[in-house]
Amino acid sequence: MLTISGLNQYYGESHTLWDMDLELKEGGCLCLMGRNGVGKTTLLKSIMGLQPVKQGTMLFDGKHELSKLGPEQRARIGIGYVPQGREIFPQLTVEENLKVGLSARRDKSRKIPAQIFEMFPVLDEMRSRRGGDLSGGQQQQLAIGRALVLEPKLLILDEPGEGIQPNIVQLIGDVIMRLNKEQGLTVLLVEQKLPFARRVGQAFVLMDRGRNVAKGEMAGLDEKLIKQYLTV
Repeated sequence: MLTISGLNQYYGESHTLWDMDLELKEGGCLCLMGRNGVGKTTLLKSIMGLQPVKQGTMLFDGKHELSKLGPEQRARIGIGYVPQGREIFPQLTVEENLKVGLSARRDKSRKIPAQIFEMFPVLDEMRSRRGGDLSGGQQQQLAIGRALVLEPKLLILDEPGEGIQPNIVQLIGDVIMRLNKEQGLTVLLVEQKLPFARRVGQAFVLMDRGRNVAKGEMAGLDEKLIKQYLTV
């Protein structure tokens, strides 16, 4: 589904991603993990075209070289993105925020899929409320719903449980697992919380100083790796 090879990225003179490789199979759920500042968010932004890359290839769905496409084009070929910090439109209503995501649908439909409200009932209840008036957990559900309205092939999430109450983190985990296991949606997420990562993820990639330093099935994420690359 997504194959990244030899990716290099810079912020000015700072080299942030070093020959980064990543392989995400169709239908998989991969957790990208590592301490703060190792390049996880930079990698996601590079995949979405929000950060320019210097070198490397990013092949999506076996036929699309992402470096040749802008962010909107990447959404149109089936990549949904939930950024860190949510980035909803605070002055727009819940319904209007969701309709923004419809603009990237491949079939040009302007109807919000009923499944969004079934997965996140609070969004149905608050259709007319402004996004900025929602709680943090409600805003995160809205951000995920906005990414899902385009019915993506790949869903990318940057720390979906950050700063959210435990019951909503549980709900978000349930939704991710349902979409991945029951509907075959491919998922790539950055996650700091080990219990959440172990629950939803099938595989992991550990990053350190802009590099891929370890990878494998989630069951292989042992205490040695946790202590070396995750413990603060």
